[in-house]
Amino acid sequence: MLNIKQTKLHFASALLIGGLMGSSSVSFAETLKLSHNGDTKSPVHKALKFFADEVEEKTNGDLKVRVYPNGQLGTQRESLELLQSGALDMAKSNASELESFDPAYGAFNIPYIFRDREHFYRALESEDIGQKILSSSEKYGFVGVAYFDAGSRNFYTTKPVRSPADLKGMKIRVQPSPSAIKMMELMGASPTPLPFGELYTALQQRVVDGAENNIGAVTTYRHGEVAKYYSQDEHAMIPDVLVISSKTWENLSDKNKDAVLTAGKDATAFMKTLWAEYTEEELNKATKMGVEILDVDKDAFIKAVEPMHKDAANDPVIASYVEAIKALDK
Repeated sequence: MLNIKQTKLHFASALLIGGLMGSSSVSFAETLKLSHNGDTKSPVHKALKFFADEVEEKTNGDLKVRVYPNGQLGTQRESLELLQSGALDMAKSNASELESFDPAYGAFNIPYIFRDREHFYRALESEDIGQKILSSSEKYGFVGVAYFDAGSRNFYTTKPVRSPADLKGMKIRVQPSPSAIKMMELMGASPTPLPFGELYTALQQRVVDGAENNIGAVTTYRHGEVAKYYSQDEHAMIPDVLVISSKTWENLSDKNKDAVLTAGKDATAFMKTLWAEYTEEELNKATKMGVEILDVDKDAFIKAVEPMHKDAANDPVIASYVEAIKALDK
């Protein structure tokens, strides 16, 4: 008997494959299905719609992208599994989730690896770092197209957190990423992997005591209704990543591949401006919701995760990327 997750995955797979029955490889690539778990009002949805419009314009309508928001085609992980099988064309994920599929993305998940937002963007745009990582995953069933700003990740909790000592004994929701779990353990909390869609209820019922994400989770997804403290520790700047199935990629003409990559770069630039405006607006909204914005002892958080930097320096998969990121513009 199939469990609920399997049934949902099979349904989504059947829905996607059913739409492709009887199509040649050329018609398969005419309209690409793109899945993401964001709200239609979120910056990432606006950036993905911008990307879709750019693809259609640059290919003179030869290639179109249909965007499915709100996890309609499954969670991020389910979408990636569908992507690997070729049942889904494109998905927006993030480096934390992708680390489980391609370890190279783990380079972005080291806490405090980026000094500031400009350093973050220089790393993503670097041919030897960000762009190389995008192309590293074809053997795993998907190809990276573009990065999107997802802001800095901070703790939001049901009691104040100003230092790692305050996290002791707290259950904090994390993404199913080895780096996220390790970081939480070093900071003294109990990491609790949960799908994002289950988090509001988990906070409400005190299954977890908090989570870590950008400010949009507090406002757009109303987590600030049950978690009233937002600690600006900025422990990570983990990019969202737009990926395409290797099978879909192989079916695209060279001209359409170029159009997709160029549209991706344009969407990254569009998102950069969009995100800066969004962050300021959402911090104001959070305050109006009754969320207290807390300053923290950032040095204490940085010190707590030093072992992860030492481990990364000895990791054969990501060591060269981590070293290159730290050396940027020094």
